Amino acid sequence: MLVSAAGACAVGAAPAGHENAVRENAVRENAAHSRAAVTPLDQVIPAPASVRPGGSPYRLTAGARIRVDDAPAVRAVGQYLADVLRPSTGYRLPLTTHAATGIRLRLAEGPFGAEGYRLDSGPAGVTLTAREPAGLFHGVQTLRQLLPAAVEKKTVQPGPWKVAGGTVTDTPRYAYRGAMLDVSRHFFTVAQVKRYIDELALYKVNELHLHLSDDQGWRIAIDSWPRLASYGGSTQVGGGPGGHYTKADYQEIVRYAASRYLEVVPEIDMPGHTNAALASYADLNCDGVAPPLYTGTNVGFSSLCAGKEITYKFAEDVIRELAALTPGRYLHIGGDEAHSTSHEDYTTVMNRVQPLVAEYGKTVIGWHQLTGATPAKGALAQYWGLDSTSAAEKEQVARAARNGTGLILSPADRVYLDMKYTKDTPLGLAWAGYVEVRRSYDWDPATYLPGAPASAVRGVEAPLWSETLSTSAQLDTMAFPRLPGAAELGWSPAATHDWDAYKVRLAAQAPRWDALGIGYYRSPQVPWPSS
Repeated sequence: MLVSAAGACAVGAAPAGHENAVRENAVRENAAHSRAAVTPLDQVIPAPASVRPGGSPYRLTAGARIRVDDAPAVRAVGQYLADVLRPSTGYRLPLTTHAATGIRLRLAEGPFGAEGYRLDSGPAGVTLTAREPAGLFHGVQTLRQLLPAAVEKKTVQPGPWKVAGGTVTDTPRYAYRGAMLDVSRHFFTVAQVKRYIDELALYKVNELHLHLSDDQGWRIAIDSWPRLASYGGSTQVGGGPGGHYTKADYQEIVRYAASRYLEVVPEIDMPGHTNAALASYADLNCDGVAPPLYTGTNVGFSSLCAGKEITYKFAEDVIRELAALTPGRYLHIGGDEAHSTSHEDYTTVMNRVQPLVAEYGKTVIGWHQLTGATPAKGALAQYWGLDSTSAAEKEQVARAARNGTGLILSPADRVYLDMKYTKDTPLGLAWAGYVEVRRSYDWDPATYLPGAPASAVRGVEAPLWSETLSTSAQLDTMAFPRLPGAAELGWSPAATHDWDAYKVRLAAQAPRWDALGIGYYRSPQVPWPSS
């Protein structure tokens, strides 16, 4: 884990055995105090909406406290912050509801929206103000990045711990700022998913899209169709053991994500990408014969049977059980690469399944091929095309957007994080081309899709498919350094977008990733620190 779970408030104590280390570091800290650089307020990712630097910095010291409003959600954010800061500083940093100096987290009315915040820093302390706890949490991520990278380490460091003086006022450009993790091609444990959640939270990502089913594996327990997980989840690409989440596992992921202010968006892909389900239940196949489990990487060969009523019993049962486990607003029904499904059958399945999602209280998301059917009112289409996608296909999506369908932008040749950086990248795929860091960052969601109104764009999502990825280290290498850029596209105002400025801010993240144990690709496009 990158950080401990946010939890109930308690007066904190320095980690055991740290007292001597703190004293031993005091002399070095004092010596370093006069020469330590302070991170400018605008040198964070995502770029803040407004920065007004000024005044002397705040210096976090051993006597500091974290003042919080007496509300459980605010206290939990304060506890999260304390859990980040205590190991590296060695300070007690107790939570309190009344302290004159230190770090303060407060809720107040203001122009913050649901996720915005204001950070005020000066010699007396740092105050984070927001309308909602989510805003405080996002403000904490900015505060982390304003402190030295060593603050992320799990052993006592010498400091000093200074935050530049001035004010940051920040609200997101888009309400949907997502990342997708494919747990179907290769299965990832609850602990691995939590680790990725912590990485996403650092960059203010607020949607975790979990790709829970595909040809190679079914990853969520469904009581009414138990073989989906027990048999359909028993393998993965390359023939490994696979795995699945029990309902308790899934609920723990949802809980942990919520503690980091991420909403979980579960995906059950249909009518294609369904071999794991078809292998588990012969009756789901048009010919009544179950295919073998599949461990390869081809796509487009499987399909639910549009003409069988059991298909819709299956879909309703899965949607009902998954919706009951998911407090978030959305349920993703896939809909991509249904190459072995006729257009008529595809339309039939989409038109039958979408109302089921609404019946169980969720909003439909589908890959952009959904716009070839009839998107339900309020549905979101996730566009994953390329610069080279045909004008006709782009226009189909744009037409749906003009008719009220919201868009999530995930262009594969920009923000598919599993695409190789270059021909020499050992991991990943290249069907969408090579995607270096600048290409991933240098586009504008508002103007990307011709003919689509800017008002239709709900946000950006960076998918990470796992055909070639099976460990957390491999996920890190493909996500970093591209993930922060996708997060910035979702959060920061268009006016802040500038590659030459961004690459400098991106390079400055490297020591933080080192401190957190996050591996990354050292792109030659980025002026990384020499040591």
